[in-house]
Amino acid sequence: MIYLDNSATTKPYPEVLDTYRTVSERYFANPSSLHSLGGVSEHLLSRSREQAAALLHADPDEVVFTSGGTEGNNLAIKGTAFAYRNRGKHLIATSIEHASAGNAFSQLEELGFEVTYLPVNHDGRVAFEDFKKAYREDTILVSIMHVNNEVGTIQPVAEIGRFLKDKPKTVFHVDNVQGFSKVPLQLRESGIDLCTISGHKFHGPKGTGLLYVRKGIQLSPLFAGGGQEHQLRSGTENLPGICGMVKALRMTLAHESEGIAHLRKLQNRLFDGLKQIDNAVVHTPQSPLSSPHIVNVSFLGIKSEVLVHALEEEKIYVSTKSACSSKESGASEILKAMGVSDKEAEQAIRISLAYETTESEIDVFLKKLAEKVSQLKVVMK
Repeated sequence: MIYLDNSATTKPYPEVLDTYRTVSERYFANPSSLHSLGGVSEHLLSRSREQAAALLHADPDEVVFTSGGTEGNNLAIKGTAFAYRNRGKHLIATSIEHASAGNAFSQLEELGFEVTYLPVNHDGRVAFEDFKKAYREDTILVSIMHVNNEVGTIQPVAEIGRFLKDKPKTVFHVDNVQGFSKVPLQLRESGIDLCTISGHKFHGPKGTGLLYVRKGIQLSPLFAGGGQEHQLRSGTENLPGICGMVKALRMTLAHESEGIAHLRKLQNRLFDGLKQIDNAVVHTPQSPLSSPHIVNVSFLGIKSEVLVHALEEEKIYVSTKSACSSKESGASEILKAMGVSDKEAEQAIRISLAYETTESEIDVFLKKLAEKVSQLKVVMK
């Protein structure tokens, strides 16, 4: 099997699964319980928070554990809008946000908020000048994804953060679900107030995530309940998942530098190989504009679903667009926003890598891909 759909989800590390099981069996008590078993669980939760904070160069009070990217984005976006609505109702996002952010903004528009969606160029990148023109005195939130989940384009997050550093009435949120551990991002140095990450994107358990909330930032909670997670995220904590995610966090960041270099080498191998295949149109910009783990490419004349299933016959797994929207018919809205035609966008597949992906896997994939494209071109004429 060759698994190249790591942007959808990654395979959990065996050590993470061991941690999950151990915590589930030994530390099953509710961290909020007053008895000694609950106290042990609470201590483990606090230690996990401290470890996560240290790895992110943050304070423990700035770490809020969530169920993943969708909840983190919704808490950041809606929580900011509701908390600061008295300051203004203008919000800024991009036209290529993940559905968990884009749909949150749509809901806020229905409640009377005004959203400016920044356009992107043919590389899928926002122009900093467009952002500056869109910014207003009543802008209370700017939310920009660091790395696009379909094409891998890196947004000018640090530049936007520097601009906002002397704009204390505006909160800066970054969706870093795809960029984390692939494109380094310093939270404090980049002026980021809120940052979303998701555990299953870096070999942690599904249903886990983390929202960085800079000290001094207020959020309106989405859930009413017992006030866990600094009064921001009520509900009994998923202690096994949290411990597993922090384990994955630590293991992934321990190999970040060499992992990124390895991914870039594999990506360049993909770029070179795709050039040799007829009718291949690559949509992912090359380094340094893109994350090293994603390549998006169309094969003219071949529908993406057909090619995905053809590769699956060889036990090779890629995807079409974001896993959240892959079952929806129609062309990728991300590619269309980049100026790609509907027809070409309907023929795009996404190849996404992990640190564990090997050069030999890429070589086999390219060989089988060329064979399948050649076969399908004949069938679909």
